[in-house]
Amino acid sequence: MDFHIATNTSIDFIINNFGLEAMDEIFSRVGKDVYVDVRRHLMEGNAGELLKHWRHFFDRESADYNIDIGDTEIVLTVRHCTAYHHVKNIVPKISEHFCDQTIKTNNALADGTPFSIVTEVTGPGSCRQVIRKRL
Repeated sequence: MDFHIATNTSIDFIINNFGLEAMDEIFSRVGKDVYVDVRRHLMEGNAGELLKHWRHFFDRESADYNIDIGDTEIVLTVRHCTAYHHVKNIVPKISEHFCDQTIKTNNALADGTPFSIVTEVTGPGSCRQVIRKRL
């Protein structure tokens, strides 16, 4: 879990020294390069690998979440993000851009695929991520 503390510190360091655009580019590369296999599956029209990734990540960190799979969309609702709350409990200030890692990475994952991923931060340490097939 302490990885998230390092991420929080790195986000502010990069933004303060290189700008928000540099941080956005890093998150975009994470979505396209680090999660290349998940992205490949999305390009092929298969969201299953992203669902497996979500379940692995949130189960491993004991997050309070659920995934609803409907006919037209898949909705991940995170009620208590343990990463966010772990950082908040240890460091004096959580980066105002902490959740950008999810938003920007999701945007990059979906870029050029048959899917859109909309990420809405619903509160401190909570969000809603919606996958839909593009029309």
